[in-house]
Amino acid sequence: MTSQHTPKSVLVTGGAGFIGCNFVRHLLETDETVRIINLDALTYAGHRASLRDVENAHSDRYIFRHGDIRDRATVRNIFADHNIDTVVHFAAESHVDRSIDGPLDFVETNINGTATLLEAARSHWADRSDCRFHHVSTDEVYGSLGSEGFFTEDTPYDPSSPYSASKAASDHLVRAWHRTFGLPMTLSNCSNNYGPYQFPEKLIPLMIGNAVARKPLPVYGDGSNVRDWLFVIDHCTAIDAVIRRGQLGRTYNIGGHNEMANIDVVHLLCDLVDEFLPGQDSRRELITFVTDRPGHDQRYAIDASRMSDELGWNPSVTFAEGLRASVRWYLDNEVWCAEVTGDQYDGERLGLK
Repeated sequence: MTSQHTPKSVLVTGGAGFIGCNFVRHLLETDETVRIINLDALTYAGHRASLRDVENAHSDRYIFRHGDIRDRATVRNIFADHNIDTVVHFAAESHVDRSIDGPLDFVETNINGTATLLEAARSHWADRSDCRFHHVSTDEVYGSLGSEGFFTEDTPYDPSSPYSASKAASDHLVRAWHRTFGLPMTLSNCSNNYGPYQFPEKLIPLMIGNAVARKPLPVYGDGSNVRDWLFVIDHCTAIDAVIRRGQLGRTYNIGGHNEMANIDVVHLLCDLVDEFLPGQDSRRELITFVTDRPGHDQRYAIDASRMSDELGWNPSVTFAEGLRASVRWYLDNEVWCAEVTGDQYDGERLGLK
């Protein structure tokens, strides 16, 4: 049985990051009554530039707080000052390659930060029934699939990287706070997101930027690794549905129904950039196969039937539509790309240690 929840004062953690900023936009645009407090540490992948127009357009309903989810005093004060009734927890270190280079950062933020939020929510809400803590996680906690089958909400956890292991640990914490303390929570595990405002270290924006600049397009291994691709706006509508109608204590897998090998994604991106910025040579000639990532999972695929059956949600954007929109967005927003990367990232290879 689903439950009904109406968010009023929402704490979005990591709301200046990729999925978070898209969710902030979605919620403000679709619910005229909601107030959002965005708590973000503004590390390399979080930027106020991603929400500059939102700050101007919704100054009466949107507040930005620069801070770390591990800071107990900051988190407690936000709950008290804004009477938070809903938490949407995006904040996380999220790049697998970076977790190979610096695993302890992932432990600190993804595990300890989540525990700090859970304790603040438990303390502030006490026995209230009009609250909801939603934890956003990843399908990577399930490990790697063979050539057949799908991840379901009952698939055993088998993480391969420090990143996915830290997310698995945070998932377990959220469920434990529900079972032990009765914290009203929901949890979602999503497939690979893509779309506007994604930091250019991830596959799709990195390939777009390199293809535009006619730089090498590094593809790990032989490019046969398969991912299910979810357009970020579809992910936001799914999270919204879970928050409002999801069953307390329940997990929901969110997928895009778009399985594709990495090399095929890169081919499509090359063709789209060639279409928008035609030249003499195909960008496919820039593809360069490089040493595979350590512990690289072969295939992810999501069974999202629970989302459809219980909440009536299905992805609305095809991969062809979403990929075309993404390439167009990055071509139209080169200033944003330059601003957020700055001197922090120039496309260098990470995760070889």
